[in-house]
Amino acid sequence: MAFKTPKSQVLTKFVLLLGLLAANFLYLSLKFDLATGGIASALTWSFFVLCTPIADAGFLLDFPLRLIFGIRMVLSELMVWALAIGTNVATLLLAQQYYDTTILTRILHQILITPWPYWSVIVLSATGTFLSIRFGDELMDILNHRDRSFFQAHHFKYELILFAFFLMVLFGYFELIRELGLEQIL
Repeated sequence: MAFKTPKSQVLTKFVLLLGLLAANFLYLSLKFDLATGGIASALTWSFFVLCTPIADAGFLLDFPLRLIFGIRMVLSELMVWALAIGTNVATLLLAQQYYDTTILTRILHQILITPWPYWSVIVLSATGTFLSIRFGDELMDILNHRDRSFFQAHHFKYELILFAFFLMVLFGYFELIRELGLEQIL
């Protein structure tokens, strides 16, 4: 199947990723019940938002919103993080039993209730996510010719420094996961 435009490619990938999220919801709903499946799916999604250093779960929204509506990815990612944090605050306050549904939700619960040292995972994840989103926004600006002076103004060096910092964050993240013993679970 040949894609005609970049927007149709993004829309197709977005629909496929939504299908994956829906399949997870369906599986968990059949395994437990509809409410538990929905909450467990939301918590699983929030795990990928809060505990991975790349905008993977947020990418369901960020990139399509940027391409289709021109919304900067950093703004949509801020909304994604607010939604993920809000989901977890509500679940922690009202229904902690939903964290016992899957291995990822159990790990997420352990990270959330153990500030030191586990919140370091969230801090490194936030740093890596927003660096990758910033880099992605800049790349989209270049590709869309919105910032023609990018290379002329020597910002390319700045972007290389950001990218190097992002790589250091990734390295630090994986070292922290190893030190905390989470790599065996993940």
